Amino acid sequence: MKHLEDIFDRLRADHDKHRDLLARLEQTSGETPERHALFEEFTLEAKGHAAAEEQALYSTVLRKPPLTACGRHSVAEHHEIEEMLNDLAATPMDTGGWLTKFRGVKDKYLHHIKEEETEMFPKFRKQLTEDDVVYMRQVFERRKPVEKSKADITPEKMEEAKD
Repeated sequence: MKHLEDIFDRLRADHDKHRDLLARLEQTSGETPERHALFEEFTLEAKGHAAAEEQALYSTVLRKPPLTACGRHSVAEHHEIEEMLNDLAATPMDTGGWLTKFRGVKDKYLHHIKEEETEMFPKFRKQLTEDDVVYMRQVFERRKPVEKSKADITPEKMEEAKD
């Protein structure tokens, strides 16, 4: 199934870009234009990717009873990562607290995408039809630029997000 490979390859390509951005961001220090730019690029990329992935992949996966729990788990992680990014955006970049929170975001995100690539995607492949795969790729390609353009940097401390 060539189309099946295409959607998962497309998602992995985004993940590779995100890994690169995280590595570059980790090499920055202080309240610098480079750190601001890389943080903004990663945040908008990650939020846009997650929203489009939920609309394309996870909306399909959640309709497959054997995959529902996996889908719910991944979507919940998307929301946790978004809250962590918002908390990081509310933290001054020139503090040790920012670096500590950044490393938490990085670890959580890398765990999430590794889990998707090594556990979730192979499970999904076994349950999806060719029509599912074609649909998912079309939706993802259409929604990713829209969702990325709607994404924003939202400085919101975690404790405030819970209220």
